[in-house]
Formats: sequence, structure tokens, C-alpha cells
Amino acid sequence: MNLSVGGLDLAVILVYLAGVVAIGCYAGFVRRRGGGEGSHYFLAGNTLTWPVIGLAMFAANISTVHLVSLAEAAYKYGLVFGHFEWMAGFTLILLSLFFAPLYLRSRVPTLPDFLERRFNRQCRDLLAVVSLFSAIVIHIGIALYTAAFVLRGILGLHPGATLFGLDALMFFIIALGVLTGIYTMLGGLLAVVWTESIQTVLLLLGAVVITVVAWNRLGGWEVLVATLAAQAHPLAGTAKDIPATTSNFLHMARDASDLSGLPWYSVILGYPVLGIWYWCADQTIVQRVLAARDEKQARLGPLFCAFLKILPVFFFVLPGTICVALVQNNAFQGEGPATAADTYTFMITHLLPVGLKGLVTAAMLAAAMQTCSAALNSTATLFAYDIYKRWRPETTDHKLVVIGKITTVVATVLAIVWSPLLSHYNTIYDGLVRLVSYVSPPITAVFLIGVFWRKASAKGAYITMTSGAVFGAGMFVLDFTGHGVKDFMLTAFGMFLVCSVVLVAASKAFPEALKAEAEPLVWSRWNESFEGNAGGRGLADYRVLSAVVALTFVVLYALVW
Repeated sequence: MNLSVGGLDLAVILVYLAGVVAIGCYAGFVRRRGGGEGSHYFLAGNTLTWPVIGLAMFAANISTVHLVSLAEAAYKYGLVFGHFEWMAGFTLILLSLFFAPLYLRSRVPTLPDFLERRFNRQCRDLLAVVSLFSAIVIHIGIALYTAAFVLRGILGLHPGATLFGLDALMFFIIALGVLTGIYTMLGGLLAVVWTESIQTVLLLLGAVVITVVAWNRLGGWEVLVATLAAQAHPLAGTAKDIPATTSNFLHMARDASDLSGLPWYSVILGYPVLGIWYWCADQTIVQRVLAARDEKQARLGPLFCAFLKILPVFFFVLPGTICVALVQNNAFQGEGPATAADTYTFMITHLLPVGLKGLVTAAMLAAAMQTCSAALNSTATLFAYDIYKRWRPETTDHKLVVIGKITTVVATVLAIVWSPLLSHYNTIYDGLVRLVSYVSPPITAVFLIGVFWRKASAKGAYITMTSGAVFGAGMFVLDFTGHGVKDFMLTAFGMFLVCSVVLVAASKAFPEALKAEAEPLVWSRWNESFEGNAGGRGLADYRVLSAVVALTFVVLYALVW
């Protein structure tokens, strides 16, 4: 890459970084004036309303991985990786209908705490460890690596270049990690949701800008369809995982022979396993729901997030597909991304004028920092409540906040150390979804069966989580050493079935009566959640809004299937 951003672009980036850190630190000042130190630091005083919850959940999910890796995947395979965005809409409906009200009933600060009330302390401890691993490795580490990788390319620094005596990639990982850690440590969850709301707007603005510019440069939908249908892939023959043609790039239903490795049946069976863990049982995402003002806000927030999940296919996935057509039409005078991984960087440097390069780069940094800050706060909450207070129950709120701040620093350091290892995977997004595929099955089984089946026992849940964690760790090691399975989505579904059988069998082998404090945490009937006061009419009724969300995604899928 021989292009770099100009002085105006650098100014935009630096002003953004200074502004977001300042806002996060100010949130810490506001939080300290609010009293209730522990609840305000970790759960924003349970004051969040549905717009903030929806935006914050969307922001915590959308990271640089989406901006960069979805563009990379789209350049290689078209729209098929959009499944990970639109399938999320259906799991968010499950969160709204069945999980959120149970979480609000218990008013727990963390999901491991919920699992202790439903089962036992051993389940809580195990989930806390898994959640800490996922926050540091999956959320923070991947976001830092991706942001640093793209920033290095945008600034025109070649691999191996150094800044202040450090490898440039490592320098950017450290800088972004430290800046995010500072305002997250000082401001707590209030700083996270404030900055997330601002960063989401900037993120979407940057994504819209690059999509619109690329769309206009290409000439519209008809040109896109005709070009992809008639020409070979620009990188055909350069690697064994690159398809020869792009004729199916605007369709999401693929068969088993497709090089993307995402046949339609694997997505339908495997994604719910990943999605229920990620959207319904992962502390980093669900912490916003735990901080809701009341049950109505907790139900409507995820549904608002579901509507927002429509956007990434159009503004994160489609641009990579448009870039393919632009290269096929020789829009860059014979130039194109050297590899699919360079797609997002190539579009920024070749499509945008001075000033807009800085804006979109700031949006990319926003995506990374908002994911890191969300995961850092959830890590602090998990360690403070589920590990430290577990052993020292007399700990004061003030001491918990201090422990949370120390945890934020330690988690930042661990994520910085882990991040460079992500270069091991073929694509960053591939590494992300593979990690989730091995972590999620036992947790999804325990949460899903646990809230619907009263006879699920504590010992059965613990056996399931322990055996599932060992199985998942083994699969992760095999995958990291190059011996993993190709169809990881179908593997996740198979692991989920095994874990479900283990849970049912172990619960029958070690039966126990449902304890009194767990009674409100289990649905007596599957449709019980639909009864009672919805808290509003029309779209303010979570039942109506859930139906609208489901119908919307069905229609969208019908258009691209």
C-alpha cells in the first residue's frame, strides 16, 4: 500500500480519539455524583431505556471485524456472510420474549449470577470463567487486531514497519487498547453506553458514506447484477478458496459445494446455537438488558437492536461485493485489492476524498473501541461480582469498583498480548465464528433447556457445562493447529445436540426439586411469556413488535435467497 492519509484526515482521527476519551471520562464524573457507586459503575444505576439499550447492544456487537472482515468475506464470496447479521434478528426475538423478563425478575448484575440462582454456584463459577475468556479473546482481542491491521494499511505502512521502535501493528494495538481502557475504567457502564451511542452514529455514517460512493461509482443495481453474472472473480486462481465466478454473489442460499463453507442447512441449524449464546447468554451483550429501567425497556431494547441488524448487510457486506464489480469493470485502472483482506483499506484509499478518509477511519476506530469498552466493562463486572465477591462477600461497593478498574487494566493487557496471534487464521471473521462455535453449544443448551424445563438439575447443568467446555477446548486446539473441521456451523449444532442429551440424561440420573428462588426463573409453559400486561399498544407492545421483526426478516430473506 503506497497511499496514506493527509493532514486533514489525521486531524479528524485525532479529534475523534480525544473527544471520545473526554466524553467517557466525563461520564465517570456524572456517575460519581449519582450515588449507588457499585450499581452505577457496573449497571448504570438500572436507568437504561429501550433506545439506549438497542443502540448499545448493536454497538457492542458491531466492531471493526464487521467493517473489515465482512467486506473481505463479501469480496471473496458475496452476500452469504450476511447470514450472521440477519439471523441475529430471530435470536434477538428470543431474548425479548423469553430471556429478558427472567433476567429482570432476578435483577442480577451478571448472567453467571442468574445461573447460580437457577442451578448452583459451580455453574456460576464455570460460566464466569468462560465469559471472561470470550470477552478478552473474542471481543477485545479480535477488535484490536482488526483495527490495527486496517489503520496500518490506511497510513501506508508496510508489514514489518515500525513506529517509535515498535512494530506498527503492535503499536496501534497498544494505543487503541490503552485509550479505550482509560475511559472504560474511569466511567464504567455509563461511559460505555454514552460513547457507544455516539460511536454507533459515526460508525453507520462512515459505512453509509463508503457504500454510497462505491454505489455511485459503479452505476447502480443493474450494472452490479450484470457485471457479477458475466465476469470471472478478480482473484480467481490466486488461492484455492477463491471461486472462479461471481454469478451467485447476490444470493445467500448456497449448497455444500460452495467455497464459503456456509451451506444453507448449516446456517439454519448452526446459527441458533451460536446466536442464543451470543445474544441471549453472553455478558458483554446482555449487560445492557440487565441495566434496563423495567421489563418493558428490557423487552423493547433487543427488538430495536434487531431492526438495526438489517443495516449491516447493506452497509458492511454489500460494499465488498460492489468492490468486486468495480474491479471487474476496471474502475481503478487495473488496480484492485492484492488480497481479499485488503478490501476495506482499498476502498477507503481509492474511493474517498481527503477528509472523508479520516471520517471513515474514525468510524472504523469507533467500531473497535466501542466493542472493546463494552467487553472491558463486562469483564470488570464479571470478575468483581462473580469471582472476587464470591470469595469475599463482605466487600463494599467502593472496593468492588476499585477491583473492577484493576480488572479493566489487566484485561486490556491480556487482550493486547493475544491480539497478534489472530494472524493465524485465514480471515479474521473465520477465526471469530470458529471460536464462537466451540464456546457456545454447552452454554446454549444449559440456558435454553434451563428456562423451559423445570426438571433440569444443577448437577446435570454442571456436568453439561464441564464436559462441553472440555470438548470445545479440544476442538479449539485442533482448529488452531490446522486440524479443525470445515463445516463449523454444523459441528456447533452437533455439539449442541450432544450437550442437550447429556443435560437431560444427567438431570434424570441426578434429579432434584426446583429450589424456591429458581421458581420465577423458569417458564411453566412456553407461551407464558405472552400473557399479562405488555406495557404499551401497537409497536410498543413487544408481542406485536416481535411479529413485525420476524416478518421483516422473512421478507428480506425471500428477496436474496
